[in-house]
Amino acid sequence: MMKILLIGFLTFCASSAFSQNNQLGVSDPDAKVILDNVSAKFKTYKTVTADFTLSITNATGKVEGTKKGIVYMKGSKYRVNISGQQIYSDGDNIWTYDKSANEVQLTKFDPSANTITPQKMFTNFYDKDFLYKLNGEKKEGNKMVQEIELTPVDKTKTFFKVLVNVDKATKNIISSKVFEKNGDRYIYTINLMKPNTNLPDSLFTFDAKKYPNVEVVDLR
Repeated sequence: MMKILLIGFLTFCASSAFSQNNQLGVSDPDAKVILDNVSAKFKTYKTVTADFTLSITNATGKVEGTKKGIVYMKGSKYRVNISGQQIYSDGDNIWTYDKSANEVQLTKFDPSANTITPQKMFTNFYDKDFLYKLNGEKKEGNKMVQEIELTPVDKTKTFFKVLVNVDKATKNIISSKVFEKNGDRYIYTINLMKPNTNLPDSLFTFDAKKYPNVEVVDLR
C-alpha cells in the first residue's frame, strides 16, 4: 500500500490508444516538456506540505474507502501521515509506525535500492521508469488541466497505468489515478500544497517517548 501511495503522488504522491511512437518505446515530447516543468518547479521549493485525499475503488467501480493524509518534505527528508499510519525519514533511517499495533519498524534508507520517496515522485521519476504521452487539456472548475498518461516500462509492476493531472498555470500536480492489474483504482487528489513553510528537522524523526509502550522493531 505504501508503495502505491507514493507512486500516486505524483507520488501523493491523468486516454486514448498509444501513438506509433509509444508502441516503439518512445515517449511524447510534449508530455516531457510538461513533466520537466513540474520537476523544475518542485525543485525550487525548500519545503513542501501537501494535504491529500486517497479514494479507492474496486474492479466493479464500487468505492471501497476514502482516506485523508498529509505529506511533509524537506530536502531528502519526508513524513507521511495517513489514517493510522505514519512514515518518517530523516534521510538516513525510515520509521513506519502502525497505530493499531503500537509498533514501529525501523529500517535503513538505502539510496542505491531505488527506493520510492515522495520527492522522487514530484521530480524526474518518469525518465527511466515510464513511457508517457499527453492526452490533452480540459477545464476543471477555474483551472486548465493537462492530462498525462504514464505506462511503466517494467511490465511486472502491479499497476499498468497512471494518469496524472497537472495545473497548467501553476505547473503543480493536482491529482493522479493508479490503475492496478486486479481492477482496483487509487485516486489521489492534492487538496492544498504549501511550499516553503518552516518545517523543523525533528518533524522527520520518530520520537518513541511520545508513544508509551511502543514496540520498536529494528531491522537495520
